[in-house]
Amino acid sequence: MAQLLIVYHSRTGGSRQMAEAAFGAARKETDTRLIPADRAGPDDLLAAAGYIFCAPENLAAISGVMKDFFDRCYYPVLGRIEGRPYAQMVCAGSDGENAVRQIARIAQGWRLRPVQEALIVCTHAQTPEQILAEKTIPDPELAKCREIGQALAAGLAMGMF
Repeated sequence: MAQLLIVYHSRTGGSRQMAEAAFGAARKETDTRLIPADRAGPDDLLAAAGYIFCAPENLAAISGVMKDFFDRCYYPVLGRIEGRPYAQMVCAGSDGENAVRQIARIAQGWRLRPVQEALIVCTHAQTPEQILAEKTIPDPELAKCREIGQALAAGLAMGMF
């Protein structure tokens, strides 16, 4: 059975909730692993047939922990995961577009194939207190995360990707 790997980082809970929602739907379709970015490595990427990357946007960029995951894994898997499908989800306070561009650029370097539009969930957190506060992602937004997880997992299970 094709394995889906979901790698995420979350400091205030938003991205974690999004990744868990995708995981809950995906595991009904195929073998799925949910791994925090600080524990995921090249072997996890090599073992999977497809990916969901989920990160917060911090200071108009992907979070440092997620960037560290990509930095640690980039060269060890370069040329070994080409053509595999991926999707991405970003939890942002206001925009999220730059984080999406960063992940897409890394995925392009790996020659991964995007199979879903990037999902940006905006929390509208603008003050230091709001930014640092624990997040609660509304169910309609989590439903979109579940759809991404289910669709990518089903595609892998059916051999579409």
